[in-house]
Amino acid sequence: MKVVKVEKEYGEWLKELKSKVRNVQFKIAVSANTEVLNFYWSLGADMVRKQFAVAWGDGFISQLSKDLMSEFPEMKGFSVSNLKFMRQWYLFYKQEEISLQVVSQLENKKRQQLVVQIPWGQNIAIITKCKNVEEALFYVRCTLKNGWSRSVLSHQIESGLYDRQGKSLSNFDLTLPSVQSDLAKETLKNPYLFDFITLREKYDEKEFEHELVNQVTKFLMELGSGFSFLGRQYKFEIEGDEFFIDLLFYHVRLHCYFVVELKTSKFKPEYSGKLNFYISAIDGLLKSEKDNPTIGIIICKSKNNIVVEYSLKNMNTPIGVSEYMLTKNLPERFKSSLPTIEEIESELEK
Repeated sequence: MKVVKVEKEYGEWLKELKSKVRNVQFKIAVSANTEVLNFYWSLGADMVRKQFAVAWGDGFISQLSKDLMSEFPEMKGFSVSNLKFMRQWYLFYKQEEISLQVVSQLENKKRQQLVVQIPWGQNIAIITKCKNVEEALFYVRCTLKNGWSRSVLSHQIESGLYDRQGKSLSNFDLTLPSVQSDLAKETLKNPYLFDFITLREKYDEKEFEHELVNQVTKFLMELGSGFSFLGRQYKFEIEGDEFFIDLLFYHVRLHCYFVVELKTSKFKPEYSGKLNFYISAIDGLLKSEKDNPTIGIIICKSKNNIVVEYSLKNMNTPIGVSEYMLTKNLPERFKSSLPTIEEIESELEK
């Protein structure tokens, strides 16, 4: 019995120890990334100062690359292109301070402390694709919060997430507590993008259908992080009457249900009335005391903002209305298409 007890205690301790080791490994990796990027920032600043003070031309970067790579052959960060990115990275965030002369050294230090927390590849994507510091810092924070890879980050920048974030019409400020209202508005984008960017110039129907299904993944990406899919054409009954919700999610950060209705036509006032009924039903049938109020989203082909505002004005349930957009890459004869509920379900079930 003692042997068994010892083995059990040892096993539990070993499990705890392994968890601690992994945690330390993660912290070391994060710390190492931060140290490297702080060095990159410092080197970028030095190159800028040397070029300005000593009037060295761009040729010195090639020489610097050769000298550093010769001394540290095992390090891969001293190529000419990477050294130029270091300089560009530093200048991108420093330039505004020079031009506006209102950004304090403390503010600039805060920026540095923020940007060194994400990988170098993501930093390069941000400074090469963003127009200004405010937009860049928005994507830095999103990358930190959501753990975006470089490809996901690039997609979000190219799809204009910064310009679309939180610009849907909603009554969240009036129907939700301030903290939940802010988080709910973060989940909304206007428009939602259903883009078809991989079709060949000569394509067939089968390839097009395949691309339609591929958009489901991007659709969920558009919804943002935290959504847990519960079902499509979600069925519920009230006194023998059956009703079906297009899409039902649970949001793990907001701790509430999300009812999503997809409409292939322009927004109509009756859409908000129907969604209001669905929200009330979910609150009555599924919502527990620990859950926050259910939120509804209508994604439609287009909308008249004044009509939307009047439709939501006196409603007590939180509802947001956004448009979807099919990009110009989609062939004209397919522009009326939208990924169907069936296709979304099929992809999710895989």
